[in-house]
Amino acid sequence: MTDPNDLLDVRRHRRRHVGRWLWAVVILVAAAWVVRAFALGDIEWPIVAQYFTAELILRGLVNTIVITITSMLLGIVLGVIVAVMRLSSNPVAQAVAAAYVWFFRGVPVLLQLLLWYNLALVFPTIGIPGIWEERTIVLMTPFLATLLGLGLHQSAYTAEIVRGGILSVDRGQTEAANSLGISGVAVLRRIVLPQAMRVIIPPLGNEVISTLKTSSLAAVVTYGELLQSAQLIYYANNRIIELLIVVTIWYLIIVSILAVGQFFLERRVGRGFARRTPGVGRARGRTGKVLAGSGSEA
Repeated sequence: MTDPNDLLDVRRHRRRHVGRWLWAVVILVAAAWVVRAFALGDIEWPIVAQYFTAELILRGLVNTIVITITSMLLGIVLGVIVAVMRLSSNPVAQAVAAAYVWFFRGVPVLLQLLLWYNLALVFPTIGIPGIWEERTIVLMTPFLATLLGLGLHQSAYTAEIVRGGILSVDRGQTEAANSLGISGVAVLRRIVLPQAMRVIIPPLGNEVISTLKTSSLAAVVTYGELLQSAQLIYYANNRIIELLIVVTIWYLIIVSILAVGQFFLERRVGRGFARRTPGVGRARGRTGKVLAGSGSEA
């Protein structure tokens, strides 16, 4: 005699299976509708191909890559400093770092770009009075305003990412290193950060991609990045959607390259840590605590 519970399980399985196929059909139909709309819509694809490698577009592409790299470098350097300050035992350093993160993470990027670009309205000159002074409107170029806006905003997020990575490392590692007489800076550089990189790299890679896309906001301060270059063209020929498609394709290409690079970097860091793990037991301090990844340097 057939068990009723078995029949009930079969019915439930069939219902889930049918629902899954229905969702797949809905998604495919929606995707086909979008593709058809772009393929048969009023879009001049030869113009997309024509401007895909236009000189102004390629110049904007280079500017986008440059501002992304420089902003991330600034963000990483300041982020590490702020993260160390937040983990410091000095209450003043903690308060300053917390206020820094609170401000630059709380103010929208677009607003920060506009504030830096219009800084001359608050500080007409910048420098040391009587020694060196320069007009702010001359110093604050679109590139510098974009670099400060993106870099400082990014540093606040990077600080939290680095702080979380450092906190993920067992405090026993630091205590054992201190018992061996290793300085605090050396402990951070040789022991803590190498282990924290496993936690830091994935979200930091996502921040690089986010900064790349956020750089399109620099068009409001007339920095010649990719979107601003496309705008200059479609203001002249009125081919708005075609130029926006060009920008979209370039962004997808760059993001795909960054995503592949992030994947291999994460795998390399994870594999490197896995190779060091079996030998960890041989590197012990006088307290008997393991110095993971320190090797002979400890």
